[in-house]
Amino acid sequence: MATPMTADQFVKALKNEGVTVAEHSGWRTHNRNHKGAWGPVNGVVIHHTAGTNSLSFVYTGNAALPGPLCHSHLSKSGTVTMIGNGRANHAGSFAKNAFDAMVAESSTHPRPDSAEPIDANSRTYGLEIENLGNGKDSYPSAQYQAAVRWAAAICRFHGWTAHSVIGHGEGTRRKVDPSFSMANFRADVAKQLGTSPTTKPKPKPKPTPVYAPFPGAAYFKKKPNSALITAMGRRLVAEGCGRYSSGPGPQWTESDRKSYAAWQRKRGFSGADADGWPGAQTWAALRVPKP
Repeated sequence: MATPMTADQFVKALKNEGVTVAEHSGWRTHNRNHKGAWGPVNGVVIHHTAGTNSLSFVYTGNAALPGPLCHSHLSKSGTVTMIGNGRANHAGSFAKNAFDAMVAESSTHPRPDSAEPIDANSRTYGLEIENLGNGKDSYPSAQYQAAVRWAAAICRFHGWTAHSVIGHGEGTRRKVDPSFSMANFRADVAKQLGTSPTTKPKPKPKPTPVYAPFPGAAYFKKKPNSALITAMGRRLVAEGCGRYSSGPGPQWTESDRKSYAAWQRKRGFSGADADGWPGAQTWAALRVPKP
């Protein structure tokens, strides 16, 4: 048994698991708590809507079955919309053998008994997945993976295994949803639980910079025209030593020499040692990227 998540905890857990979350207006206080207790919670129930454009319906319900009809709605695009926070009319009554197997996190989920003494609305989280449930309506990859992550987020928060997740049709003989294999779904939830939450991926390592080797003093006396001179000029500008009226550019000019002389002075050289003609020591310190 576990204390239900708060609204903030629920949203954070889903986002930490990499779920795209939207929040329906009013969902944080939308529940059926006046009809009975909410919690302690023991598991997760997966449904399909058996219709299309069901977001408004699962929030409002109808006179016979008032909303919220789930805690979250999952669109075809993979967006999870928060619907209710507390007791919701999603599961109804469950068979005791099916409920007990979920609570025990048994690897075997038996066919539910005909008797249904358990109030599953008070004890389980519910997800409604937008799907006709006719075996022909597909579950796009983004939608299915979001369902896996939604279930995994709840299990991770409470410390449950994937066997705390059951289909509506596994808890009662009255229902058949969802229209995919729950055994495969639980296997996918287990795989997700074996990974770290994805909200903060590790940054890619920065590539090691490659600097151009010193081409020799004679190279510059030939007044070269090359990408290396442009790269050198940009570094001189970055070091605050640029003496260019325009540029820098690929052609070695007097502006390059004056700029390099300013760099030599910045490095502590003076007189003939700061004549603007590059030398090996100041070149290495300038760290000109290899073009």
